[in-house]
Amino acid sequence: MRDDAVLFSLSANQELAESIARKLKVKLSPRSIRRFPSGEIIVEPEESVRGKQVFIIQSTCPPVNDNLMEVLIFVDALRRSSAKEINLIVPYFGYARQDRKAKPRQPITASLVAKLLDVAGVDRVVTVNIHAAQIQGFFSCLVDDLTAVPLLGNTVKAEVSDPNEIVVVSPDHGGVKRARDLAMQLGNCPIAIIDKRRKNTLEPEVMSIIGDVKDKNCYMVDDMIDTGRSAVIGAKALKDAGAKSVKILAVHPAFSDPCFDLLKECHFDEVIVTDSIPLADRFKSLPCIKVISLASMLAECIDRITKNAPLSAVYEAYAIPENIK
Repeated sequence: MRDDAVLFSLSANQELAESIARKLKVKLSPRSIRRFPSGEIIVEPEESVRGKQVFIIQSTCPPVNDNLMEVLIFVDALRRSSAKEINLIVPYFGYARQDRKAKPRQPITASLVAKLLDVAGVDRVVTVNIHAAQIQGFFSCLVDDLTAVPLLGNTVKAEVSDPNEIVVVSPDHGGVKRARDLAMQLGNCPIAIIDKRRKNTLEPEVMSIIGDVKDKNCYMVDDMIDTGRSAVIGAKALKDAGAKSVKILAVHPAFSDPCFDLLKECHFDEVIVTDSIPLADRFKSLPCIKVISLASMLAECIDRITKNAPLSAVYEAYAIPENIK
């Protein structure tokens, strides 16, 4: 990093931020986060940022509203402290699933959050596998939406000896492109699609498996695991269809209840996720979970932004074995 660039971490991703700082060979700049008895918070830098290029690392993961307000307040403080450029690194972008009106009178909250960040003074947003690529259009500032699927794919590639023995599975029709990209990375192996519908209770129900998974090692790939219901139902359907093993690759481990109870039953042979969202201690205790770090990728991204270099080479960081925790 250049001398005029500084790196801050707020509350959500402290461990990831420290890993990024080590790879950049810099120290995290000090900041203060205080909470008043009324519940209000104040966030401010503890050193001068005048004329500097600032990078903030903060996922807007649970507690979503607290983490989002931290960002907005801190960005306002930086702008009022004469920072030259404010870059927000958001490994997980909350509210991204509210990207359209699914029925009358619904808000489009992803657009609202984008406008709030713009008004606060953010110059660039860097995120990882945002829920829908079109959300980039909600922002007036620069947006870089990185993908961690190749990073997860390299983890699989290291343990796969014969591409003919595996099938990449999309958990629904909307994730087919993601599955195809991963299949190409793994030697152009076949893909399968889970045809899934919603019951009246909104719970998913598998109708059929499109593709041959019998006696195959299946790798489901998705952008996130939230409650885990869809993933577990899909895993059961694959095993009922004769799959030899079922593993899932997901970028964001949202892991909302009742996800822990579902994963504890070990429907998956392995659950591979990134550290875009910190894991609760109870999930760290599950032997089926493997965490791949985004630190090298994001550190390379930050370094290239400071040098005005293309971000395409960021993906070279995916091949580094030490990214697997």
